[in-house]
Amino acid sequence: MGKHFKHFKTVVYVPAEIAKAFTKEKLEKDYAFLEKYIGLDKIYLETHRGDCDVDPSQIKMIKVFLEEKGVEVSGGITTTIGDIEGSEPGKQRLFGTFCYTDPAMRKRLREISEDAARQFDEIILDDFYFTNCSCERCIREKGDRDWVTFRKELMKDVSENLIVKPMRAVNPKVKVIIKYPNWRESYHFTGYVPEVQRDIFDATYTGTETRSVAYTDQHLPEYLSYSLVRYFENAWPERNGGGWFDTYQCWSVDRYLEQAYLTAFAGAKELMHFMWADLIDNPFVAAMGMQLTKIDQMMDGAGRPVGVPTYIPFASSGENHLEMRLGMLGIPMEPTPFFPEDAKTLFLTESALADKDIIEKLRRFVEKGGDAVITTGFLREAGEALRASGLTEAKLTGRRYSVTRYHVTSDTAGYAEHRKPILFPEIVHGNNASWSLLNGGDGDLHASLFLRSTYGKGRLYTMAIPDNDSDLWQMPKAAIDVVKRVLCGKDYVSGRLFSNFTYEDGSMILYRYVKGENRADKVTVRTEKKVKALIDVQTGWKLPVTEICHRSYFGETREYVAEVVLTPGVFKKYRWEEA
Repeated sequence: MGKHFKHFKTVVYVPAEIAKAFTKEKLEKDYAFLEKYIGLDKIYLETHRGDCDVDPSQIKMIKVFLEEKGVEVSGGITTTIGDIEGSEPGKQRLFGTFCYTDPAMRKRLREISEDAARQFDEIILDDFYFTNCSCERCIREKGDRDWVTFRKELMKDVSENLIVKPMRAVNPKVKVIIKYPNWRESYHFTGYVPEVQRDIFDATYTGTETRSVAYTDQHLPEYLSYSLVRYFENAWPERNGGGWFDTYQCWSVDRYLEQAYLTAFAGAKELMHFMWADLIDNPFVAAMGMQLTKIDQMMDGAGRPVGVPTYIPFASSGENHLEMRLGMLGIPMEPTPFFPEDAKTLFLTESALADKDIIEKLRRFVEKGGDAVITTGFLREAGEALRASGLTEAKLTGRRYSVTRYHVTSDTAGYAEHRKPILFPEIVHGNNASWSLLNGGDGDLHASLFLRSTYGKGRLYTMAIPDNDSDLWQMPKAAIDVVKRVLCGKDYVSGRLFSNFTYEDGSMILYRYVKGENRADKVTVRTEKKVKALIDVQTGWKLPVTEICHRSYFGETREYVAEVVLTPGVFKKYRWEEA
């Protein structure tokens, strides 16, 4: 892939202010640091950001220096700007983003685009390429359209007529990349329209910065660094250039490194380190350098990542990023903006209801033999339609109750009590019309947490989601396993607070996060295939397997299991040795 690693390029972004201040001596010193620790394959060199424009002679100096070192150099633009001559004052523009109805700003953006295209054959747009402007001019041009529709149409026009066409007019060879931020659930509110822009831009890039999750103002589970790359791989097949992460609010080296691990495990072609000045003399970079070779080796022979299809239509929101919480329970997730009709198993959150035909698609999917898991958020918003379709009679009471006790109903002794109280929505259903596979309760009350209904040749499962969805990992392993057996089928890993990244070649990468119960933990790798051993791919060691036979509502099963100890911050790769 790059000159340093087989499966990805190491890339650094250079903002305009940094580029403008470079001297030859500073550039030489910084380059030596980056090359020593992470190996520099490529940079994106910005020509414009805010009120800063870099002189073409300065751009040329940097390009010549780095290209002589064997570094690829592409361009970058951040679409932010201050007040300029001729623009209307007093606009409330978050982060200084453009007002795309303002004639003076539109003219300036065209000039910025043309200038970059004269200097580069590949250009990326940083993720400030959105609009939140609601000035009087925008209100007038919006007319009777809602903001989402107006901004969708506006940014299609801007993308075509102020970015791509002007660039190609001065440089027919130019390749234009749009980087999407980490806030997928809000794209449509601010004019990010990947379903439209994939027909305009040449490629996309993915924001995989998750930072210190508990202390940021966004709802960004760590698993986003993996799942958002997978989402765009499915949205723009073969055109997702890479994943982009940074040092900000990463208050431990592990938190910084995890962003890179997951970005690479998702199959990103480039690992973008933002940004040049933040990396220099930063000990995070030395740690990254230690790990990059190990990450690269993890991907040897793996092929494409695979997981549980999760349907998240374009321009959707609801139970935002919930599938990422399941990803941190050890369930490999594969989000896609297209309904996966040929899948065997499907996971749907409230976001899926952005598809107006979802109930009929779901009915057909289950009737022909599919297993679908819906959440209580989906049930809350679509319960009447679900009941009318005949898929389930279940409904929510509107009450919430505290769960301190769990019961796996296929096991007469399968109780776990005295757990941390977690608030769940109460599901009611027709007794024996559907059946609860997992109950939760407190005192003399219990209700279903995982409910099975049958329809045609398939099954519809309803999963109760707690008020605080990050509490899912507090559930007992046995309770989580009920969900895993449905979503993952014959092969799953029993445990909590870890991720299982699975691949076409049958291998799996297991990673325990540095958070919560920050200690080593044992997980159980399970399969119904007849196997002889579980192989540690890195060392070649063979872990012994145990054959287990048991009966449940899933029928009589014979499993082969192996126990693995996971240490926080350490990734391991395994595959089964078949008998």
